[in-house]
Amino acid sequence: MSDDREPRRWTPSMKRRLVGGLALAVVAAGIYWWVFSDGMPVWFGPSASAAEVAAGRELFEHEWTANDPLASGDGLGPVFNGRSCAFCHFQGGVGGGGEVGHNAVHFEVLPQPGRNEYLTGVIHADSTSKADRESEKLLRTRFPVITFPTPPPPPPPPPPRPGEHCDYAPPAGGYRPPPKPPFDPVRTQSVQTTALFGIGWIDRISPKAIVANAQRRGTRTALAEIIGDFSGVPVGRVPRTADGRIGKFGWKGKFATVEEFVAAACANELGLGTPISQQAQPLHKSSSADVPPDLTKQQFRNLVAFVDTLPKPVEVSSPTADRGKAVFKSVGCAACHVPDMGGVKGVYSDFLMYTLDDPSAAGGFPDYGPEPPPENARPGHVPPPQEWKTPPLWGVADSGPYLHDGSAPTLKDAISQHRGDAKSVTTAYQKLPADDRAAVIAFLGSLKAPPDAPPVQVRKLVGKKK
Repeated sequence: MSDDREPRRWTPSMKRRLVGGLALAVVAAGIYWWVFSDGMPVWFGPSASAAEVAAGRELFEHEWTANDPLASGDGLGPVFNGRSCAFCHFQGGVGGGGEVGHNAVHFEVLPQPGRNEYLTGVIHADSTSKADRESEKLLRTRFPVITFPTPPPPPPPPPPRPGEHCDYAPPAGGYRPPPKPPFDPVRTQSVQTTALFGIGWIDRISPKAIVANAQRRGTRTALAEIIGDFSGVPVGRVPRTADGRIGKFGWKGKFATVEEFVAAACANELGLGTPISQQAQPLHKSSSADVPPDLTKQQFRNLVAFVDTLPKPVEVSSPTADRGKAVFKSVGCAACHVPDMGGVKGVYSDFLMYTLDDPSAAGGFPDYGPEPPPENARPGHVPPPQEWKTPPLWGVADSGPYLHDGSAPTLKDAISQHRGDAKSVTTAYQKLPADDRAAVIAFLGSLKAPPDAPPVQVRKLVGKKK
């Protein structure tokens, strides 16, 4: 028996509805991906031509001088902390971290009456001219402690008019409002050189992955607080640059890209101007000198290419280290030191900001000074002195001493000095059996600098700053 029914015909209106429905589905999927996904994972690592990397390494290891023939400007300085990038980046190979002797003293100058600008910079350890020498004393001379005059007593009330009676008698000497306390606008902090290994992989982590991880932790924390079961680490703050991007580089998350990070290091540590940043100027000079960039666009690209392609650190497995890795996770360390982020495995960071000091402890924040009053507050995107970005732990075994200022000689000391937001994890670690604590240290000791890191060739550049 044959079927004589005609096949269904698609009318123009049916086609329009189908196309509209498909478009709506695509938009909905895009919105879902944008809101809830971690963004594109990192599938491929950084790459550059061998010639670019070789030229960049030459610049990284070069010992710069004033009026250097490699520079298009005035070369080293006028103020600087080292004569070579390798001077501070050498632990485990070229590109590693530096020791305490290579710490830089960062400063911030808070807004003041008559000076509403927020300033930040580095007190440089050396200069090409004695007239440009810098020191904390010079900084504080330029921005001294501000004292306020004692407010005068209010005027007495007017005498009563004829026919009126007044029982008020002002106290002897009149009332004097309490004086405003002195205001010190300067804050300084000693900051240790970070290792650069694997930095190009971090550069490629999607900012969405960092935000999504923070949001997921925030949801879990909120649910735990509702049921009264929260005893872990609070969710850190996403670091933001002045223009709102996510900062992945620097102890304070000040830089969003490797290119910006390298340019700032050239300017502040070597006094080398680049196509995107001017060289640092001495403290006593209020404006930048009109000097051509020291690095050409091609030189700067080469230097960034070398730093960008530095190899990733490695994890050397052993039975004890593997057990320590499991304990590391069980006590809560992995809440902040997230093993994998955005497709980059073994990085051990969530790239969020946390308070590592305890304001309730004796002395509060003795190194940072009191928080400024609201009228002198730092800009909203600038983290307070006691807040630090979670450092990636890959390569940590070859980057001692530890913490932002190098105040922890050993990995064990670094764990013990985690207070503030991480206090619960530190307490949990300290309650572990001795064998488990030793296993955690063994795990951290397994996070090594890359074995294929470029070897340090110029040993005379490695040493304490003069």
